[in-house]
Amino acid sequence: MEQTERRAQATRRRRVQGAVDRLPSKRWRARFTTPDGRRLTANFPTKADADRWLAAQTTDVGRGAWVDPRAGAVPLSDYATQWLSRRPGLRPRTRELYTYLLDRYIEPELGTTTLGQLTSGQVRAWNAELADRLPTTAAKAYRLLAAICRTAVADEMIVKSPCRVTGGGVEKAPERPVASIAEVAKLAEAMPERFRLVVELAAWCGLRRGEILGLRRRDIDLLHGTLNVAQAYQQMIDGSILFGPPKTEASRRTVAIPSNVIPALEGHLDKFVAAEADALLVTGQKGGPVRPHVLQKAWHKARVGVGRPDLHLHDLRHSGNTWAAAIGASTKELMARMGHANADAALRYQHATADRDKAIAEALASLAESASVTDLDSVRSRSGHADDSEATAKSKNTP
Repeated sequence: MEQTERRAQATRRRRVQGAVDRLPSKRWRARFTTPDGRRLTANFPTKADADRWLAAQTTDVGRGAWVDPRAGAVPLSDYATQWLSRRPGLRPRTRELYTYLLDRYIEPELGTTTLGQLTSGQVRAWNAELADRLPTTAAKAYRLLAAICRTAVADEMIVKSPCRVTGGGVEKAPERPVASIAEVAKLAEAMPERFRLVVELAAWCGLRRGEILGLRRRDIDLLHGTLNVAQAYQQMIDGSILFGPPKTEASRRTVAIPSNVIPALEGHLDKFVAAEADALLVTGQKGGPVRPHVLQKAWHKARVGVGRPDLHLHDLRHSGNTWAAAIGASTKELMARMGHANADAALRYQHATADRDKAIAEALASLAESASVTDLDSVRSRSGHADDSEATAKSKNTP
């Protein structure tokens, strides 16, 4: 009898914020009083289910982790639109990319699902299907969805994020090809004269295309042999052109120009750049900003002409940074030169190359040629060490 009473008291303590009762439909109803005094109810097929739900609500309140399940009744598409509108600091191209990913890949499949109903299994299935068709796009879309859900957790819309796909946001890009120094020279020569400097700056200074097309006369310091990356060129989906800050804060940098590029840069400034300080370094035939498709057409013709149709323009930046790593540039030095905020990207360039491996082998050979060979027995005798056999014999005769 006492044991029964103790059980009843324990049950009452667990239900201090609610109660469980049976409905005429034979289902069970759990009633819960929220921390702000509102009444929350939920129906379950069994009493055990209702008890578990009520106990979970009470436990979450006690540890300060309770989230009103009604808060998550917002469709993902509505919350995502709100999420995007509350980020005024996004760069135009980034905002355009997020809008595109939401409209094209996230909302058609998941948009009508409420935040509270979005499950890890649903996200995993969506990501797997998209990754099978478009792996790079899938990684970008997953990172965006994960960011939205993290904010929903912070806003106490949901208890935890449903985005728990291991590696879901990792872009597994294939290893990019590396051009040789001779090939870069041929590629520059094969480009129209006004675009040759694009090849030089991409390969030898490690600049991105948008950074090159954003350079102005004022950004070039021939006296000190440096260039300043202060703005970047962007073309939006609608064809409009914007000049804004570089990709990241780390991308805003000063880059030393290799001396072999200076003559080409001087000639380009004299021939193709207007005298004003804000005059663009690389322009089209009429002196205005270069349209990407015009530059791409010239690049395609050049790469096919030199027998490297596999090379993208961005691969020249990759090639130059691989050369820098091969001659001993540290990870921090590569990060600074490339404008990367983390070491992961810089480490990509510190891989072994056949040319570098050959140079290491030759350097090792030169060590062998210059070193004097010393007889090991004479070294041992000078140091007072006996032959192993003599030492063994002495140890046997020692009492």
